[in-house]
Amino acid sequence: MHINPYLFILPRSPGQIVWNYKNHTQHELDLNYVSRLAQLINKPDLFDTDNIIDIQLLNADILTVSKIDTPEWGWDELSKIYHIGTQNIPCEHIPQNIHEWARQYLAHCNEVLATPPPANDCPQLEPEQRIALPAPCALGNDSLKSALLKRKTCRSYTGAAMTLNDVGTLLYLSLGYLHEREQDCDDSIATGLGARRSSPSGGGLNACEGFLLARNVVDLERGIYAYHPVDHSLSRVNSLPEPALGQLLGGQHFINNLPLGLFITARFDRLWWKYEHSRAYRMAFVEAGHLSQTFQLVATALGLNTWLTGAFADRQVEALLNLEGSAEQPLFFVGCGESDGQVMCSEMRELLREGQA
Repeated sequence: MHINPYLFILPRSPGQIVWNYKNHTQHELDLNYVSRLAQLINKPDLFDTDNIIDIQLLNADILTVSKIDTPEWGWDELSKIYHIGTQNIPCEHIPQNIHEWARQYLAHCNEVLATPPPANDCPQLEPEQRIALPAPCALGNDSLKSALLKRKTCRSYTGAAMTLNDVGTLLYLSLGYLHEREQDCDDSIATGLGARRSSPSGGGLNACEGFLLARNVVDLERGIYAYHPVDHSLSRVNSLPEPALGQLLGGQHFINNLPLGLFITARFDRLWWKYEHSRAYRMAFVEAGHLSQTFQLVATALGLNTWLTGAFADRQVEALLNLEGSAEQPLFFVGCGESDGQVMCSEMRELLREGQA
């Protein structure tokens, strides 16, 4: 008999809370159960099939018949608990189509709005007490300002094909190692760490990577591709997911016809290599955020609209990207394409109109 390695025990008088942070289940144990669990942790061979507590601990998945292997983790247990504990958040019912998603999301929003939002604790100064700032100045040819003003999240896409030239521009300017900056390196930069992207990276490690989801790109077969920033190239990894993409991304079926998407992953082993403390785990998310915003601004400058999400089925995405059991993990998804510019999909707009009628 073995103890489940994904347990986190919280002392909560008069008992203990045992939380299985991988399966998102928790159990409250009284003193008898706590004492027996402590005995079994010390010596699992004491397991007794005639002991009702032992059987209940086994049925609760606190004990396991076979040993469960855990992935290598280069930081402390706290960051491991956070990473695994925030994966694969359970959902009672994943929407099977866009209509189900619209109804569920609207019901959720109505439930949230039924409770007043938290008060704004920031002191509100009178207008005459505030300091007025000048209007923004022109930025070169003003293309950056234009992209910033135009960028918005859209949830209604035509599915129109994208060109391979646009894909190349998107990937090079967001994830590529910029040849134009090769002369920026000086003697202080360690060998092998001279590559520079348009976005900053903690420690210059470029710990994030990108996997392209190509659904409708001219001259590119549909599928999942790994992007290689060194030589600005793609390699095919997998076919497109089945069922629809929306099923993989939390039931958000309005993006099923999105022509292009990008899964941003983190190479934790690169971060472990340089940073021994798990605080560096934050840097993976910071870097993913930088890359996501750059991707969106480049897409906007190309005349495309964008959408992004952190809601996806981790295990399924890991399998799709061939990253199962790897130190490289998916963190975020961003997509782009031709859109009518609507923030909400047509199905949600129709539900809102029905509610107002």
